[in-house]
Amino acid sequence: MRGMRGALRPVMLVLVVAITAAMVLSLASCSSGAQGYTADGDQAGYVSGDKSVTTWDPGQRPGPIDLTGTSYSGEAVDVADWRGDVVLINTWYAGCPPCRAEAPDLAAITGDYAGQGLHAVGINTVDEAGAAQAFERTFALPYPTIQDTDGTAIAALQGTVPLQAVPTTVLLDRQGHVAARILGMADPSTLRTLVEDLLSEPA
Repeated sequence: MRGMRGALRPVMLVLVVAITAAMVLSLASCSSGAQGYTADGDQAGYVSGDKSVTTWDPGQRPGPIDLTGTSYSGEAVDVADWRGDVVLINTWYAGCPPCRAEAPDLAAITGDYAGQGLHAVGINTVDEAGAAQAFERTFALPYPTIQDTDGTAIAALQGTVPLQAVPTTVLLDRQGHVAARILGMADPSTLRTLVEDLLSEPA
């Protein structure tokens, strides 16, 4: 019996390590059906954003971005209608914890700068109308979200902006070019600074 117990110990140790690793990976990501994208725009498993901020200097900015779609309320959305103003684009889905954590800040920032020329739109590639609209009501989002379960809207950003995480926040300048990107949950003070810098640029 002692020999059998000794032989089982390495097996049990391997099982414990494997189970622990699986739990850590599960907790590290928002995995409830979300699809991430690689830098080349290919679908991949969800990748947790690192909150990194990328900015582009004027003259080096990709775009302009042509993003269209239909909101969960049936409203037609076309960011080209907002040329001359700054546009905030945010990807989210209802079951994503960092999306829920940043939603109040996004709602507040959008409201605070709307009168100065900031527009916002969400992109949701996961949720059906019921879950998405419940999220919008819970966080009183003052902007539309494109229902993008077919990936059409997100495709407008591929090749220009590598969406590697949900949430991702993208800022377009007054000409519709990509000026900044935040991977993962946006820090509100950082986002406010980026918005204010873009609003200060000439139309």
